[in-house]
Amino acid sequence: MKITKVAPAVKTAGRYNVFVDEKYSFSLDETQLFKLGLRKDDEISEERLNELKTESDFGKNYIRAVDLVSRRLRSEKEIRDYAWRKNWTKENVEKVIARLRERGFLDDAKFAESFVRSRANLHNYSKRKMILELRKKGISSEIIERIMADSEDFDETAALKKLIAKKRGNYETEQKLIAYLARQGFNYDDIKSALSLRDA
Repeated sequence: MKITKVAPAVKTAGRYNVFVDEKYSFSLDETQLFKLGLRKDDEISEERLNELKTESDFGKNYIRAVDLVSRRLRSEKEIRDYAWRKNWTKENVEKVIARLRERGFLDDAKFAESFVRSRANLHNYSKRKMILELRKKGISSEIIERIMADSEDFDETAALKKLIAKKRGNYETEQKLIAYLARQGFNYDDIKSALSLRDA
């Protein structure tokens, strides 16, 4: 088999389509193409072609992962869950994760810091709900404990007061409001105290 054409992809900037025996076979990004040193008229075996297709899939997977983390920080579990939904190979998942870590795009501690900061400032989370959400994101207990202990942005009492002010008009009775706040992870005694202070 022979590489008969290497041409820039029309729809995806920075990628190149590779044709084998006059038929489209796979695509690579510029870095991969340079690293692999592929040229027109190169002879390749079936085994080598399969290796190149695997490398092509890795490149596509990696670019997709970079796109995800560029929109907002992601936990490692979120990337793995996305990869599972998209049926990435196990080998490519590990390669993508390793590359993201290596380049500083994937760091569960940084993700947790950002998560706590945004939830504390915008969403009035309780400490319990914050911890539960971080666990769902796959963050380790060690990182959670450290981030929660170090977070200067998180003030659960202030979050509770803000949430009461925001939601009080939505509930017919105080008991229903208390039940809602309890579901958000706030301690019953803290809820009663915050409501008493407000009514005083």
